[in-house]
Amino acid sequence: MIFTDNAKQAFSGAYPDKPVRLAHNLAQDSFFSLERLADIATRLPAELVEYNRGDLPVDQRPEQTPGNGLSIAETIRSIEENGSWMVLKNVERDPACADKLEECLGDLEKLIAPVSGEMFRKEAFIFISSPNSITPFHMDPEHNILMQIRGTKQMRVYPGEGILTAQIQEAYHSKAGHRNLPYEASFDEGSTLFDLAPGDAVHVPVKAPHWVRNGPDVSISFSITWRSRLSVAEADLHRMNAWLRDHGLGQMAGTSARAMRVSAFRALNKAGIITD
Repeated sequence: MIFTDNAKQAFSGAYPDKPVRLAHNLAQDSFFSLERLADIATRLPAELVEYNRGDLPVDQRPEQTPGNGLSIAETIRSIEENGSWMVLKNVERDPACADKLEECLGDLEKLIAPVSGEMFRKEAFIFISSPNSITPFHMDPEHNILMQIRGTKQMRVYPGEGILTAQIQEAYHSKAGHRNLPYEASFDEGSTLFDLAPGDAVHVPVKAPHWVRNGPDVSISFSITWRSRLSVAEADLHRMNAWLRDHGLGQMAGTSARAMRVSAFRALNKAGIITD
C-alpha cells in the first residue's frame, strides 16, 4: 500500500477539484537515490530532461530562464551545491519507473474511476532540485499528485478562477502559450500553502496554478499524473474556443453549449479542420 487509509479518505473527498495533503510510504525507497536517478536521466532522450538554474523568482519569464552550464549527469551528482532545478519527464519509459507509477496509481484507481472514468496517458516525472530552488508560477494539464521523497519544500496552490483567463487557457491548449503564468501577490489570497516533508504529498487539480520553493536541503519529488475524460474535455473546450475566437465567431454560453463545443472540436479535429 502506497497511500495511507487517511490519505485515501482525504483524496476521495477532494478529487478532482480541490488540492489536498496526502501521506505516502515511498520516502525510504532506495529507488530514488541520486546515482539511480543519474542513470535514468542519462538514458532518457535529451528532450525529456529539463534543467536550469534554480535561483529564480516566482514570476520568472520562460524565455529568460538561465541554464547552469553543466551536463545532465553532472547536474544530478553535484545537485547539493550547483544551485539547479531539474525535471526528468516521462520516466515511465524506464520499466522500473513504470512499475512505481502503476503501483501508486493502482492504489487509488477505485477512488478515481467512479468520478472521472478510466485513467489513461499515465505519466511520471521526477524533480531533483538544489537547496532553496524555485519552480516558477505555472499550471499543468494533468491530474497530478506530487510525492515528496527527500528534503522539504513549500508548494502554494491557487484556484484557477480570477487567474486563468479565457485567453490564457485558449493559448495554452492551442500550444501558443507557456505553462508559466503571470504572477501577482494578490493571487495569494484564497490559495493554500503546503509544507512538505518526506512522506507528504499534494493532490494538484488539473490546471491549478502553483509554485514551489525548496527548503535548505536537496529535494527529490515523484510526480504521478494521468488524464481522464474530464481533463480531455476541458482541453478540447478551450481549443474549440480558441478556434472560434480566431475565426471571429461567437462563443455559446451554458453547460449544454460547453458539451456542444467539445463535440464540435472533436468532429473538426477528426476531419482535419482543427489540428493538434
